[in-house]
Amino acid sequence: MTSRLALVCEDSCDSLEFFHPSDADLSPSVETVHGGVASATRAALRELGADPVHILREAGCDRWASGDDASPISNAALGRVLQLGANRTRCGHLGLLVGQRIALAKLGPSNILIRNAATIGDALHVLETRPWAWTCGSAVRLFVEADLALLHYFPYETGATAVGLQAEGALATVVNIVRALCGARWSPSELLLPRAPPEQTDPYWHFFRAPVRFDQEWAALAFPARLLEQPVPGADRTAHRIAEGRIRQVGAAAPLPMSDRLRRLLRAEFIQDPWSGQAVARHLAVHRRTLSRRLRAEGTSFRSVATQIRFETAQQLLADTNMTLAQISACLGFSEAAAFTHAFRRWSGTTPSIWRRGSRPPDAAADPGPPDPVPLPEWTERTGLSGRPWAPRPRSPDDRFPMDGRQHWSIEHKNPDCMASPGEFRRSR
Repeated sequence: MTSRLALVCEDSCDSLEFFHPSDADLSPSVETVHGGVASATRAALRELGADPVHILREAGCDRWASGDDASPISNAALGRVLQLGANRTRCGHLGLLVGQRIALAKLGPSNILIRNAATIGDALHVLETRPWAWTCGSAVRLFVEADLALLHYFPYETGATAVGLQAEGALATVVNIVRALCGARWSPSELLLPRAPPEQTDPYWHFFRAPVRFDQEWAALAFPARLLEQPVPGADRTAHRIAEGRIRQVGAAAPLPMSDRLRRLLRAEFIQDPWSGQAVARHLAVHRRTLSRRLRAEGTSFRSVATQIRFETAQQLLADTNMTLAQISACLGFSEAAAFTHAFRRWSGTTPSIWRRGSRPPDAAADPGPPDPVPLPEWTERTGLSGRPWAPRPRSPDDRFPMDGRQHWSIEHKNPDCMASPGEFRRSR
């Protein structure tokens, strides 16, 4: 992969005096989330007229409620806070409000690495490999293909909840980071979110200043790959080297368990292309028997972790998106929806449809979501479904995102019911 991200260095050498190897956010534990998320969550809830202390206590985050931002919480706990807060305030974009409050300067030691990276690509690589604001049983992964870069955010901790809200918050923070390095006018090409569209979509456009697609199988920022090569003026290599050395010392003292490394790898790579245990062992630079032995010592196995990842991903897509069962089954690598339904019943004891209805509030459960795409009788540049006006432009069949012929929502379209899947668009041309 090409070299990665660089950040502007503002008094980076002076900031080293605030660097201590014992800082809470240096731990690579999946139970750690940066205190900036706690303070941003309280501020967002307070602005919406809610009592943050009451909501945090009800979600089981008593230490956060008492102001102990350094207290680690799990991904599931953070999800409970965001989901409960969104329900109580009736604000479907609470994750966005939290994420946009977290600036680069609040990222602790990772801030030093980012500000002193050689390029934008190197700086984004810090987010891939080091703890930062949303490090809480989740991670980011940068993919580059030709002239397009995709920065994915994904959870891998067991019991992750409100993934859509966490994803929009994490990606909003990433945008803040890049803007701190490239200038406030920077915006991504597009945003993908694994959640149904909320009642208000304008806040997404106002912050990201880019089209947003909801009901996606993953969360990602898309932007031109050339950004990764952009140098950052003022980066201090000495400050970067010192900070990196100290973080590595902490990481070496507290490595991730093998099961967590496996979950992280499978969640990033697994979805449509299941890996064999042998391939995973090669990727982790261990022998297949060593992988099995270490997983067995942690009370699990490769098959158990892989199955759990599939099940949890299915639960997240059923709960947070309006994707059809056929779309979800394709995303998880099943040959057909019936095979997915059979597997889900074996995992949960019920069918995906029944589980989906039970996972949503009563008002949301009654909403079937967007209908499945249907073939268009005719396509023109000026009209969409049923001859209604199209605004402002149809989706191009040349888009470089994995669409698989499914329907997508985007806030750049005035009439979502007029949208057609890329497959329908191609067939109608």
